[in-house]
Amino acid sequence: MTFLKTHQLDIMLFESGMCAILAVLAFVIQTKSTKRRIILASLEIGVVILLLSDRFAYIYRGNTTEKGYWMVRISNFLVFFFTICLVHFFTIYLVDLYQNEEKLPQVPKALIAAETLFYIGAALLIISQFTGLYYTFDENNVYHRSPTFLLCYVFPLLIPILQLTVIVRHHRHISRIMFIWLILFPVLPVLASILQLFAYGISLTNMVTACMAMIIFIFAFFDLNARAKKAREMEIRLLKDEQTKIRNMFSQTTEALADAIDAKDVYTRGHSSRVADYARMIAEEAGLSDNEVDEVYFAALLHDVGKIGVPDEIINKPGRLTSDEYLVIKRHPVIGSRILSAITESPYLSIGAHYHHERYDGHGYPDGLMGEEIPVIARIIAVADSYDAMTSTRSYRVHFSQERVREELVKESGRQFDPRFSEIMVRIIDEDTEFKLREQL
Repeated sequence: MTFLKTHQLDIMLFESGMCAILAVLAFVIQTKSTKRRIILASLEIGVVILLLSDRFAYIYRGNTTEKGYWMVRISNFLVFFFTICLVHFFTIYLVDLYQNEEKLPQVPKALIAAETLFYIGAALLIISQFTGLYYTFDENNVYHRSPTFLLCYVFPLLIPILQLTVIVRHHRHISRIMFIWLILFPVLPVLASILQLFAYGISLTNMVTACMAMIIFIFAFFDLNARAKKAREMEIRLLKDEQTKIRNMFSQTTEALADAIDAKDVYTRGHSSRVADYARMIAEEAGLSDNEVDEVYFAALLHDVGKIGVPDEIINKPGRLTSDEYLVIKRHPVIGSRILSAITESPYLSIGAHYHHERYDGHGYPDGLMGEEIPVIARIIAVADSYDAMTSTRSYRVHFSQERVREELVKESGRQFDPRFSEIMVRIIDEDTEFKLREQL
C-alpha cells in the first residue's frame, strides 16, 4: 500500500496513456462493428478522464488559489461522474454483446434496471454538488467525505451485481475466456472499492478499473478476431458447398442435355458421354490443368448440340447420306456454336461445338482452320469423336477392330488429327488390352 500511495500518480499517468492508445485503436481496428468500436473507445476515454481527473485532484489538493479552487472541484466531480459512467459503458457493452452477437431477442431486464440506477446515481451526484451529500471542501481547499458518503457507493455496487446476474445467466452464449473477463470486470473494481474504504488517500478503485478496461479491450479484440475467423471459415465452407452444388447441377444439366442430343439419333446412344470420357483421358495425359480438363470434358459432352437443328429424317437415315444431306449435317457445328454462345460464362462450350470438325491439315469445316489455329479443346474432341465413331456400330457397318482403329489414328496423325493428341490416343489404345473403350451393346 505504501508503494501505491507513493507512486500512484505515476501509475495513473501510465494507465491513462495506455487507455488513450487503446481508444485510438478502437477506431482503427476494423474487426469490430462501428457501435462496438464506439463503446470500447468510450470506455477507454472514460478511464483516461477518470485517471487524469483523479491525478489533478491530488495535485491541486490544498491549493488555495483560484485555479486550485476550480481544479479540485471539477476534478473530484469528474472522478465521481466517470466512476459511474464506466459502469454505464460496460452495461451498454453487454447489451450490444448479447443482442447483436448472441442474438438475444430482447435486452435482459437486469440490464434495464442497471441503466435506471445509473441515471438515478448521476442525478444524485449532481445534487450533491450543491448539497454536500457526498463530500465537502474546507477553507484550505481540502476534500472531506460527508457522513452520507457511503451512498455514492450504492450505485457502483448495485449495478455490477445486476451485470453479474446477466453474465452468469447467459454464460453459454459466450466463450469461456470472455466469460471469465466479463465476470472480473465488475467484480475486481468492487473489491477494490471495499478496500479503499479502509485505505483513504489511495485511488485503488480507479487504478484497478483502468487495468480491467485495458484487459477487457484486449480480450474483446481477440474474441472478435476468433469469431471473425470462425465466420470466415464458415463462409468459405458454405461457398465451397455452394460451388460444389453449382458444379454438380451444371454437370447434371450438361449430361442430361447430352443424353437428349444422343436420343435424337437412334444409332448414337451414349456417343456424347463416351466422347467426353475419351476427351478427358486425352486431356489428362496431355498434362492439362484440372480446370482445363473439366472444360474439355463439358465441351465434349455438348459438341453435337447443333444436331438439334438437323431434321430427324437425316439424322436417323439408314445407310449413307447424299451430298445434299451431308451439307445439312455439316451445318451442325455452327448451329451448336450459336446455341452455346448464349452461355457467356463458359465460352469453351461454344468453341468445342464450333471447331470439332476442323482438320489439322486445313480441310475440315466449317472454317477450314489449320494446325495450331484450331483451339486445343476442339483438337482433342476431334480425336475422341472420331475414335468413338470408329468403335461404334452404325446402320451401314459394324465397329472397327481395335487394330484398325489404331492404324487409322496413326495414318491420320498430322492430317485429320493433331499428332500430339492422336499419339496420346494411340497410347491409351495400347493400354486397353481388353478393348473396353468402345460402345457396349
